[in-house]
Amino acid sequence: MRDTLYLSIMALLLYACTENPIGTSTLVKDSDQLQEAINTAEAGDVIVMANGTWNDTQIKFYGQGTEERPITLKAEDAGKVFLEGESSLKLGGEYLVVDALYFRNGYTPNHSVISYRISKDTVAFHSRVTNCVIEDYTQPSRLDSDQWITFCGRHNMLDHNYIAGKSNDGATLRVIQSGRQNMNNHHQIVHNYFGPRPRKGGPRAETIRVGDSRTSMTPGYVNVSHNYFEACNGEVEIISDKTNFNTFENNVFYKCEGSLVMRHSNFNKVNGNLFIGGDESDFYGGLRVINTGHWITNNYFYKINGSVFRSPLALMNGIPKSQLNRYKQVTDVVVAHNTWVDCKSPFQVGVGQNLASKDVLPDVEIRSAPPIRTLIANNLIYNRQSDDSPVINHHLIDGVTFKSNVLDNAGTDFTTLGDLLNQKIQMQQINDWLFAPSDGQSALVDTMHAGFDFETIETDLFGSVRSDGNAIGAICNLSTANSYEIDKGLYGPPWFSVDQVTAAGKVIAVSSASGALSTAIANALSGDIIELTDTDYQISKSFKIDKEITIRSNEKSQVSIKYTGNRDTPLFQMLPYGNLRLDNVSLKGTKTQLAFAPLKVNMSAAYNLHIDNSTISDFDYILEASKGSFADSLIVQNTIIKDCNNGLVLAADVKGDYNAEMVTFDGCTFDNITQNVIHFYRGGYDESTIGGYLSMTNNTFTKSGKAEESGVLIKTRGIINVLLADNTFKSNPVDYIAILWGEKENYHRDNRISQSGSIKVEEQQKLELLY
Repeated sequence: MRDTLYLSIMALLLYACTENPIGTSTLVKDSDQLQEAINTAEAGDVIVMANGTWNDTQIKFYGQGTEERPITLKAEDAGKVFLEGESSLKLGGEYLVVDALYFRNGYTPNHSVISYRISKDTVAFHSRVTNCVIEDYTQPSRLDSDQWITFCGRHNMLDHNYIAGKSNDGATLRVIQSGRQNMNNHHQIVHNYFGPRPRKGGPRAETIRVGDSRTSMTPGYVNVSHNYFEACNGEVEIISDKTNFNTFENNVFYKCEGSLVMRHSNFNKVNGNLFIGGDESDFYGGLRVINTGHWITNNYFYKINGSVFRSPLALMNGIPKSQLNRYKQVTDVVVAHNTWVDCKSPFQVGVGQNLASKDVLPDVEIRSAPPIRTLIANNLIYNRQSDDSPVINHHLIDGVTFKSNVLDNAGTDFTTLGDLLNQKIQMQQINDWLFAPSDGQSALVDTMHAGFDFETIETDLFGSVRSDGNAIGAICNLSTANSYEIDKGLYGPPWFSVDQVTAAGKVIAVSSASGALSTAIANALSGDIIELTDTDYQISKSFKIDKEITIRSNEKSQVSIKYTGNRDTPLFQMLPYGNLRLDNVSLKGTKTQLAFAPLKVNMSAAYNLHIDNSTISDFDYILEASKGSFADSLIVQNTIIKDCNNGLVLAADVKGDYNAEMVTFDGCTFDNITQNVIHFYRGGYDESTIGGYLSMTNNTFTKSGKAEESGVLIKTRGIINVLLADNTFKSNPVDYIAILWGEKENYHRDNRISQSGSIKVEEQQKLELLY
């Protein structure tokens, strides 16, 4: 017995020495050591990157691991290995694991920060990136394009990562489908935390893009499940799916100004997702459906108030004989057992129909094919305030069959289309956004439609078995709903907090002593308030604003800031992430400078500007945008703007991109602005770019536009959303106050006009196509 035991131990030791089942662990401290360790790694080995900052480190991680013995590249301690500068990571081979790396303070020099591909012919299979962070790792200019994560190969996984802050062109994550080795890929994108992604001001800013139009006929079997998307506002599409047989399940979309879009995909499963909006934005989106064969079940929508392309449920019109990159007709889609609570017009059918545009668009762009062979059944709409139009028919609705959909519309029946069952439903509020019906209500049980294959909808939103007590809507068991709560700890790396804490700002009193204000701005922390204690300040050099800061008077009377800087320089230079608020100040130039301007190059992120109760005079430009710059919001209230050569010029970009998102003037006076009073421009006809918002209310315009060559006082060509209301226009020597785009969300009302031309509405505007 002893000899047998001895021989067994010796055999195990010999196997350990020859086969290395555990592998070796190697600590590396620089790029050369790292590459050497990668070059010599064998199955089961672990390469440990030493704690610290790794600058300009471009890793090509190639290896041949096995399922039981992968090759691992990991941080020495999670959260303490920082890849900065021009760093990137490429994977190739099989069974590789990357763990706990942190990309920050830089940008990739390649097309991707992390890529499951080293070259076209060297891609990754069965590989995993986990517990990593990519934060604000964005290109110097928002017009420079990249993807932060590029999927290639097959059977790869991205899990428990935090990915936030991308502000430049290109999807945050892209799945490549071209080539046989990249299709049928079964990739897993699970338990990640995506966002925030700021508004970009143009297309090509999805958080996830699966495939593209050229590979849209290929199968993907990609699984995007159990992820948390927060404030993913890059563009109208949070997820743009362009391949087939994919799954989107149990994700949380929290206050995202976009939609999950079946763009060029077919036969997808969209099940058990939460879409949580609120009252602070009218742009929170839901689901947009194109193409064939999708099953949309058990999803819950709360206060999704987006319209048209951002509707809670948008069934689009298609283009007959559509090209690959356009819109195919919706056919054979099932929308069943979903719940909408306090959403605006949740069912919208025929979205995007544009028959009125046939004179300005080619026939191959006219979306005239309505949804057909589509079933909407057993859904619940619950409104605490009545909705005049819970169902909107944008074109033809005959191809959609409605069965057993229940509407509780706060006591107001909806009978226009006869497609909803008006009922009183007992709902219980479980938290700020979750409402669930009480069990056993006959209105939700007795009228259910037993559609073909509906028995395959086995559970509800929270996993309760439907055969134990089925009901209309996403929730059929109140007890499981009562115990549900979102646990953010399930998403992203366990070592990284997704809840960022912002310190409260302090008030800093600043006199007019030479250099005092410049020093205070430079030394202030984000959120601080600079209070001006004297009445007159003489400034000769630009202030650089790269943080959130407020400058205000500490008296009721306006403090005067006189700028004597060089020609064509701005008083306030807006840098990336700059957020400036001015309150009760007077800014005065010498007619040769700019009051505000972004950098001319390398505007990697948006800036914001909020002006209250102020006066701006004697500048060449109030604001002049540069190519690639972007203001998320420009808000001017109760402010006098006078005696300037130009007003605000937001017209530096073309081809769908534009220079500001939310532009608001309320209660302002424009007097003696020579030209370009407001020049807000967006180029190109692209229905996925539905931004550019200009609101002008309660303002007065006098003696402005005398040198305006276009003859238009307020120029808004290509801007989708414009409101001119309750303004006064007096003695402005122009032909037109504005030329509005009637087909889009351009409106005017209750304006008072005297010797100032007129407001013209062009129903259709001919613009260049972008694709």
